[in-house]
Amino acid sequence: MPDPQTQTSDPSGPGAGAGAAPGRRKRPVQLLFEPQADAPEPERFFDLESIDDPAELLRRSTELALAFRAAAERATDFQAVAAAQLADPRRFDALSGTEIAARADWTPDYAAKMIEYGRTLLQPRRHED
Repeated sequence: MPDPQTQTSDPSGPGAGAGAAPGRRKRPVQLLFEPQADAPEPERFFDLESIDDPAELLRRSTELALAFRAAAERATDFQAVAAAQLADPRRFDALSGTEIAARADWTPDYAAKMIEYGRTLLQPRRHED
């Protein structure tokens, strides 16, 4: 005779619907052991600590530094565009430079410079021939 705990229930099979016994539900299978928690791995920084060759380490770390620098510059451009858009006086909910500075954790002077820089980024590019 099959074990009733391992049988699957088919709601469309016999006994389903109005004739099924109310309150009868399948119980989940009991765990026989607790899964072991994985030990936390040591923190790695792009596997640089596993590189033994100093020339390869210099090449890879320089590559990463340049990529991070490019990403930071691009993120700064997006910050400037967002600041310019938020400060646009045509918006009914335009923010002041002080409000933008508070949101971005900038000084008001830096916010003003970023708003101006963002406006230059938003201007259509003019190609001179």
